[in-house]
Amino acid sequence: MRVLDLAIAAAAMLAAGEALAAGIDLSKPYGDKYGCINRNGQKVYADKMLLLTDKELITAASACTFSDSQAQADGSIVVTAKCEADGEEGQSPTKFTIKRSAKNAKKLVIADEDGTVYGEVSRCR
Repeated sequence: MRVLDLAIAAAAMLAAGEALAAGIDLSKPYGDKYGCINRNGQKVYADKMLLLTDKELITAASACTFSDSQAQADGSIVVTAKCEADGEEGQSPTKFTIKRSAKNAKKLVIADEDGTVYGEVSRCR
C-alpha cells in the first residue's frame, strides 16, 4: 500500500511540473526588437513596437493596463485590460489572449478578443 501511495504522489508531482512548464511566465518582459529596446522607457521611435509585461501591453499607438488575468486549460492566458490610444480620450476595455507561438515555443502570440493578432514577441534580454 505504501508503494502505491508513493507512486501516486510521484505521478502527481510530475504532472504538476509539466503543467507549470507549459504555463506562460510574464515575470520578465517580452517584446519585438523595438519593444525590448524601449522596455526601460527610452522612447526610441518605431512605427511597429510591442512590449508585453505582467502588467501591460504597449504598442506604438496604444498602452493597455491589465486588471485581471486567467490561466486557461490550453496553457494560454486571457487578460482583461483598459487601453488608451494615442490621440483619443479615455480608456476602452478589451481582452487579450496570450499563447505560445505554433512556429516557435519560445515566442508568444498576442491577439485581441476579435482574433486580431498583434504579433509575436520574444523574451527581452
